[in-house]
Amino acid sequence: MQKGEKLYEGKAKMIFATEDPDLVWVEYKDDATAFNGKKKGSIEDKGRYNNQISAILFNLLEEKGVPTHFKGLIGAREMLVKKVDIVLVEVVVRNIIAGSLAKRTGLEEGVILSEPVLEFYYKSDELDDPFINDDHIKMLKLATEEQVKDIKKLAFKINDILLGFMREKGLDLVDFKLEFGLFHGNVILGDEISPDTCRLWDTDTHQKLDKDRFRRDMGDVEDAYQEVLRRISE
Repeated sequence: MQKGEKLYEGKAKMIFATEDPDLVWVEYKDDATAFNGKKKGSIEDKGRYNNQISAILFNLLEEKGVPTHFKGLIGAREMLVKKVDIVLVEVVVRNIIAGSLAKRTGLEEGVILSEPVLEFYYKSDELDDPFINDDHIKMLKLATEEQVKDIKKLAFKINDILLGFMREKGLDLVDFKLEFGLFHGNVILGDEISPDTCRLWDTDTHQKLDKDRFRRDMGDVEDAYQEVLRRISE
C-alpha cells in the first residue's frame, strides 16, 4: 500500500489517500492542542504512543464485535483505516465526574457515577463544539434517528468493554470521546482512542495519565502516555 496525496490535516493527524478508494493512510502527529485549539504545544513521541495505543484498543473492540475503521498498523506512527464519512457529532461517555461535567454540575471531581452518562457535541471548531441533544442532531440533519440509535448502542458497548479492560490494567476510565463515521452506509467507530481522547487515572493513586497533564501544565506528559502504552501492552 502506497501513501498518496494528503487529503486532510487536523490537530492530531494527517490523512493521505491510497490506491484503494476505500482505505486511507493515517499519520499521527506530535502536535498537542487543548481547549479547541486555543492552547498549542508538542508532546514528544505522542504520535507514536497514540498510534500504538489506538491500534491495541481497536483490535480489542473488533474482537468483541464492535465495527471500527481500523485495518492495520503500517508504521510506528501510521495506520491504515477505512475511509469513512464522519458524522459531525462527538460522543462523550462519562463514568466519573471530571472536566466540564464538574464545572457544569457543581459536583466534585472524582465522584463515581451510578451509571454512565452519554453526551453529544456538535463537531464544529468555529462554534467551539457546543453541547447538543438528539433534537439538535435531527434539526441539523447530522444523523438519522436510526444512526443515533446505533451510535448510542455502540458507545455504551465500547464503554463496557474498555471499562473492564482498563480496570485489569490498573486504570480508571474516567471519560472518553468517540467519533463515528459511515462506511458503505453502516455506522462504525472512527478517529482514535488514546490519552488524547480519554481521561485515564491510576486506580490506586488517581494520578492522571492523559492529556489533562498538558491542559493543566502538570508536566511529565510523555511519561504518562508511555505508561498507558506499557500497561495496555502487557
